[in-house]
Amino acid sequence: MIVDELRKYCRTLPAATEEIKWGNDLCFCVGGKMFCVVSLTSPLGISFKVKDDDFDEMVNTEGFMPAPYIARYKWVFLQNVHKVSKEKLEFYIKQSYDLVKLKLSKKVLSRL
Repeated sequence: MIVDELRKYCRTLPAATEEIKWGNDLCFCVGGKMFCVVSLTSPLGISFKVKDDDFDEMVNTEGFMPAPYIARYKWVFLQNVHKVSKEKLEFYIKQSYDLVKLKLSKKVLSRL
């Protein structure tokens, strides 16, 4: 999945926004909170939040590692997007979106 396809998918999620952070990372957010980060430098890598119960298994799966700086919040980094099918990647991104959205305050949710 290339950046344009990823951008197109993330933008289909309700109230999703995008911005460039740290100079070279495309960040997708809901309610001001990140749910997916795409490294725009080569090689392309993607970080997203996973369920607490899935974190240990995923970081021990080939192609995944704990996401730099945010692994303590159960984020993983997919080093090679071609190791995962488009459908599976969309599943992970949607799951991350849902996990982040669940943590938003009622006030923020009411504005979405």
